[in-house]
Amino acid sequence: MAHAELKVEPIDASFSLKDKIYDSLKNAITSMNIYADDAELRLDERKLSEKLEISRTPVREALARLEQEGLVHIVPRRGVYIVRKSKAQILEMVTVWAALESMAARLIVDNATDEEIGSLRNMFSTFEGDQLQAHIDEYSETNIEFHQAILSMAQCDLIRKMADNLFIHMRSIRARTIAEEDRVNRSIIDHMHIIEALENRDADLAARLVREHSLNLASHIQKHVDYLE
Repeated sequence: MAHAELKVEPIDASFSLKDKIYDSLKNAITSMNIYADDAELRLDERKLSEKLEISRTPVREALARLEQEGLVHIVPRRGVYIVRKSKAQILEMVTVWAALESMAARLIVDNATDEEIGSLRNMFSTFEGDQLQAHIDEYSETNIEFHQAILSMAQCDLIRKMADNLFIHMRSIRARTIAEEDRVNRSIIDHMHIIEALENRDADLAARLVREHSLNLASHIQKHVDYLE
């Protein structure tokens, strides 16, 4: 079975090279499901430089920057590894995410247009009944886009930046758990209730529903997720 690998593209050297390399590697790591059973967590400097079509020195500098952010861990004479968090750490992250997204929901009521809120409902217009299980990978991506949209519509840069530091782990754990214990069906019901509260401009209800939705994920992880130990 082929391992899930980092998907990086060659760098256009006409722009700031260091930033481009850093952005390329960070985007590749962020879009990868690092909690998948087949996730390839070891990064090969030589292969990365070949894929990016640049020398190894700037790749090494970008990896050092990513280590400072906690995305990778550099082990001398052994290599570079994408960081996976423990179960306890993930539960803390979900709790913080619940707080950030709950506040974002309140801000949406004040800041977002009806059209923007309506776009949340449009995300799920193609998923009905048994189509959820048949297209679970597609739904998983839509689920992640929904939570990103909640943060973006709040129009608060600091909330979005704080959430960015959690996103790689939240994205991956949501993708890994969405097919477990009928979570996919409960997920879309939760989303519809959240959207209704936002459409009705009910800040208290929207904030509570968003918070409970994330804390339900934490409860699922606590009870059913053993692969993070």
